[in-house]
Amino acid sequence: MKTALIIASLLGASALQAQPAAHYSVRLMTPEIALKATQAAIAHCRAQGHQVAVAVVDRSGLLQALLRDRFAGAHTPEVATDKAWTAASFRIPTAALARETQAGQPMSGIRQRARVMAIGGGLPIEAGGAVLGAIGVSGAPGGDADDACAKAGIQAVIDELEL
Repeated sequence: MKTALIIASLLGASALQAQPAAHYSVRLMTPEIALKATQAAIAHCRAQGHQVAVAVVDRSGLLQALLRDRFAGAHTPEVATDKAWTAASFRIPTAALARETQAGQPMSGIRQRARVMAIGGGLPIEAGGAVLGAIGVSGAPGGDADDACAKAGIQAVIDELEL
C-alpha cells in the first residue's frame, strides 16, 4: 500500500510538471526607446524632404510614443498609429499584409476591420526572437518611403533592444 502511494504521488508530480505554467514573461520597450525610434524616423524622413508622423506601439498595440512633424498632414498621426497597431497585431509588415489581403485573396475581408491599415509604413519591432512592438509612419509619398523611415527608426534602437 505504501509503495502504491509513493508511485501515485510520483506520477501526480510528473503530471503537474507537464502542465503549462500559469504565467509567462514578456519583454517591453521603455518609453525612452519608443521616443528615440520616433525621433530617428522623423529625422530620416526630414532628410528625404518628407513631413511625417511616427507612432510606436507596444506588443499589444498600445501607443507608447507619437510625434508629428510641423507640416505633416492632419490625418498622419492617426494613420501612423493605425499602421503601428496593425503591424503589432498581425506581427508582419503592413506592406506584406497589403499583398496578402488584396481583392480575391482569402484574407481580403480583414481590410474591412476597423484600424487595419493594409498599406506600407508599419513594421514590427523585433529583438531577441520576440515582437516588442511596432512603428508606423505616415506622410511620405508612398508606402516604400514610409517603410524606409520606419526602418531608420528601428535601426536607431535595435542595439539597445537586442539581448
